[in-house]
Amino acid sequence: MSTEADPAPDVRVRRRAGTAPLLAVGVLLAVVVAVGLVALTGGISYAVAGLTDPGAVTTYGITVVRVAADVSAAVCIGSLLLAAFLVPPQKSGTLDVDGYAGLRTAGFAAWAWFVFALASVFFTAADGAGRPVTEVLRPEVFVNFVGAIEQPKAWLITAFIALLLALGCRLVLSWGWTATLFFVSVGALIPVAVTGHSASGGSHDMATNSLLYHLVGAAVWVGGLIALLAHARRRGSHLTLAATRFSKVALVSWIVMALSGVVNALVRVTPGQLLSTDYGLLVLAKVVALVVLGVFGHQQRQRSVRGLQDGAGGGQLVRLAAVEVLIMLVTIGLATALSRTPPPAEIAAQPSTTELLLGWNLQGEPTVWRLIADWRFDLIYGTAAIVLAALYLAGVRRLRRRGDAWPVGRTIAWLAGCLLLLIATSSGIGRYAPAMFSIHMVNHMLLSMGAPVLFVLGGPVTLALRALPTAGRNAPPGPREWLLAFVHSPVARVLTNPIVALALFVGSFYGLYYSGLFDAALDHHWAHLAMNAHFLLAGYVFYWPVIGIDPAPRKLPPLGKLGLVFASMPFHAFFGVTLMNMQTVIGESFYRSLDLPWVDNLLLDQRTGGGIAWASGELPVLLVMIALLLQWARADDREAKRRDRREEATGEQDLAAYNAMLKQLADQGRPRD
Repeated sequence: MSTEADPAPDVRVRRRAGTAPLLAVGVLLAVVVAVGLVALTGGISYAVAGLTDPGAVTTYGITVVRVAADVSAAVCIGSLLLAAFLVPPQKSGTLDVDGYAGLRTAGFAAWAWFVFALASVFFTAADGAGRPVTEVLRPEVFVNFVGAIEQPKAWLITAFIALLLALGCRLVLSWGWTATLFFVSVGALIPVAVTGHSASGGSHDMATNSLLYHLVGAAVWVGGLIALLAHARRRGSHLTLAATRFSKVALVSWIVMALSGVVNALVRVTPGQLLSTDYGLLVLAKVVALVVLGVFGHQQRQRSVRGLQDGAGGGQLVRLAAVEVLIMLVTIGLATALSRTPPPAEIAAQPSTTELLLGWNLQGEPTVWRLIADWRFDLIYGTAAIVLAALYLAGVRRLRRRGDAWPVGRTIAWLAGCLLLLIATSSGIGRYAPAMFSIHMVNHMLLSMGAPVLFVLGGPVTLALRALPTAGRNAPPGPREWLLAFVHSPVARVLTNPIVALALFVGSFYGLYYSGLFDAALDHHWAHLAMNAHFLLAGYVFYWPVIGIDPAPRKLPPLGKLGLVFASMPFHAFFGVTLMNMQTVIGESFYRSLDLPWVDNLLLDQRTGGGIAWASGELPVLLVMIALLLQWARADDREAKRRDRREEATGEQDLAAYNAMLKQLADQGRPRD
């Protein structure tokens, strides 16, 4: 990470009474609420889990460090959000005074996040093993417990990422790196979410996916409001802009939290258990708090923004935000207590082996009808498909409302890509893909070679650049400028490098299946999410410079595009052939543990998957060739039209000048008398 040449902005001249005292009071309230509710409800039932009680220090200590870790994470994420997107940088790309102040706050919060995440490693190991935390502090015991339990390893990864964030906040000053740190900080929430309480038992796919949405929405909402409050107390500039932008972000975050919270609760508790169990009562309390926060916060932020636009000071915003922050932190305490209370459904349920490993049961052999009609909506990728389609149609609608045209073919291609993404992850294909290698390979081909081709033909970046408003010469940069910055960023240039794109696209076939990664990933839901993301992104960055409508950071000549496509074909074909001829089963232990009655020959199923991989490579190549031919033909037509317009504008001037040049050359070569 390199720093800018500009000196670090001096924030001391505008510093006012900070938010630290308010934050300390809020954290104390959250801890009191969490510990009190855990004591009242009994917390985790160790007897149900077959563990001994680790003692009060571990039982309540883990609650305290989790509250502190959650608040630290929210402050870090919210401060980076402020520095990267709520206040504008300088024209040179270096952070302004307000952005630098947010970056420094994020750095301090990241150090706290690191400390409490590291403490959570020990407390979670002790809690999972049913031993006092003092016993886990011994190195030999710690290594054994951390190696056997997933949650401590997740907290260790989070602590490492928090340490990187803390160091990064000290080293960078540019807007681009600050935005990168923000996305890294959001990603740091994932390890704990995908290995926590929701990642086990039946329907753990729904529970984990909804929890991911819930945690990200909560961190952005709570952390963003704390950062906005700190910005107002510092009397920072661009306060109206920051409050307006955050109001929109907060509304989206609240909607995401509300919907994901409902899904997560329904997985663990029935409506009849809301009033009859401790878990249900905590769910109701959290729902009430979120409703109050959503309605109260939105109304007050709108009133504060209107006041700022009318020239009023930020005093009202500070007072109202302070109250909202306190309620939010109490809600974090409620959520922590909820995570420490066993759901009634989990205590009583006895999931089958298939449901325990996959998250759902399979109804029978994957017939054509079941692959088409046996749907299980994927909260991550199914939602992404719907949102991407809606955003694209909104962009097309905006263009047409102002009288601009947008090719229908691009719209059809994009919507077809969204539909293919939805089918690959939420239909029977997505339901059976984790259980059978052959169906997994269908899923892989659709996500890596089908949907990306259609997505790049849709030209989403071009549409966004035309639909989003331009910030203006003296106005702060907005979404359009952020998108342009990403397209021209070093990351985009590296990813679209032909060698890198080819290695990611083709190399992932061999690296995933022949290195043991696939075997290790099969029984982890988060690994399936990561694989799907990799398939989509690797396919997109490969096809983007080849047939993409959008301008790529690296523009390839026509022969280069064709060569890149043909270079991938032998590697893809060889992968399919080697799969069909393998004598060992990839992921054998996982597939045998499922013991599906209709898969009596795992090697035959794997060879079927190899045949699917080999045969499916032909269709995308055909689509790419057709797209390239059409693009070349249209490029020739555009060049011919440009020549015609130039000739019409200049008349016979070019021809006359050319004839005059020939005459002059002839006269010079003619012998003189």
